[in-house]
Amino acid sequence: MRTGQFLQTKIGGSGWEFGEVAISAKTPFHRMGAFMATTNKEKSLKAISFDAVGTLFRLTRSVGDHYAYVSREVGLDFNAQKLERAFQTAWQKMPQRAAIDGPRENDDKGWWRELVDLVLEEVAPSLSEFDRDNFFEIAYEHFAEAGVWELYPEVPGVLEELRPRFQLAVISNFDGRLRLILQHMAISKYFAHVFLSSELGADKPDPEIYRRAVRLMKLHPNEVLHVGDDPERDWEGASTAGLSIFRLDRPKNSLRDLLTFLKSLSL
Repeated sequence: MRTGQFLQTKIGGSGWEFGEVAISAKTPFHRMGAFMATTNKEKSLKAISFDAVGTLFRLTRSVGDHYAYVSREVGLDFNAQKLERAFQTAWQKMPQRAAIDGPRENDDKGWWRELVDLVLEEVAPSLSEFDRDNFFEIAYEHFAEAGVWELYPEVPGVLEELRPRFQLAVISNFDGRLRLILQHMAISKYFAHVFLSSELGADKPDPEIYRRAVRLMKLHPNEVLHVGDDPERDWEGASTAGLSIFRLDRPKNSLRDLLTFLKSLSL
């Protein structure tokens, strides 16, 4: 997931060296043959992990539009563009957290409350505590509702093709609401694992979230390819943990290019 969307890599050992030059607008297909030769044929790719927001699905409208809708639901009327700008600023202010042992408190709900408070402080600094509480609770529920998110068009077909061949997983800076969202969009059936930062106690881009996910899959890092759209959280974080990467960079490429990429490696 990339910054601004509500709820956002180098290969270890001698494994899948193609990860350093995974497909992007800067990596044409004709270069694939060059690093097919560097693949260690004794190591097989067994699993593919996916980022969630910005990779599998997206908001139907901007965060500002959704926040404006929530404001009307609680008897307020905030401007969507102001909310969007405030959200972007608040997102940048949220500090990166160190990994902890075990899950984060209250499924990270307090983290989201802190973010929303920053947004409201910018848009409506005189808003009462009661209205802040009400806005947050409605917003928190809203972003788990059906119809708030939409799949990228190619996602179901790509997952359908990959599931018989690979163990599929999601690795996301999200909380337990993600499982409900995946159910709403009818793609939860494709994933053997859904790894959440709120439950693993580590957030992207910290490579620890990837290390913990790989251990829970009972695999080695060079047996997992991570697919994501964020250069820091997905590409750098997963690469540092030893996973191979596929650099999703919409609209320059899509998940359909992942299928072509895998076929070029004869996987």
